[in-house]
Amino acid sequence: MKIQVLGTGCAKCKQLTANAQAAVEASGLAVSVAKVEDLREIMKFGVMTTPALVIDGKVRSAGKVLSPAEIRTLFAK
Repeated sequence: MKIQVLGTGCAKCKQLTANAQAAVEASGLAVSVAKVEDLREIMKFGVMTTPALVIDGKVRSAGKVLSPAEIRTLFAK
């Protein structure tokens, strides 16, 4: 599984990154959370609002900060 947080470094982006890391730790998965701050890379995903959460190359959320529990539910989908 590959998890990426797309955002330019705003407070919401940092919070989503922290929540994603907490979700990974709570689930016991050996997965790292990558932060993508390059606008060109973000645009490749078609994301217009950040922060965004990408799991295995698919945008799962954009424009909001999901809780760790909400993020964990996306792992199984």
